[in-house]
Amino acid sequence: MIFVIEDELHAEQHGEFPSFQQAIAELRRRARIPWDQDPNKAPCMNWQDCGRTYEVVEYDNTHSPWRKLRCVAVLEVSASGIKWPHGFEDGL
Repeated sequence: MIFVIEDELHAEQHGEFPSFQQAIAELRRRARIPWDQDPNKAPCMNWQDCGRTYEVVEYDNTHSPWRKLRCVAVLEVSASGIKWPHGFEDGL
């Protein structure tokens, strides 16, 4: 299995991790980075009004192409702030 951080809004991959917990740790690190700085700064022309919607996608990488097993919305970063879904905001 492999866990990939993806920005759902911009269809971008942001790293591969061997465990869900390691992907979440990376998103916790990113949550401390301002929304208008890389890697949180959105790639679109209107980035000031946009943001990132990070998901962790679990793939079975023993198949080619990889088979998606699950997708968990984890973090939203924008000018209006950081949003964690229930269960992630308390460090889980």
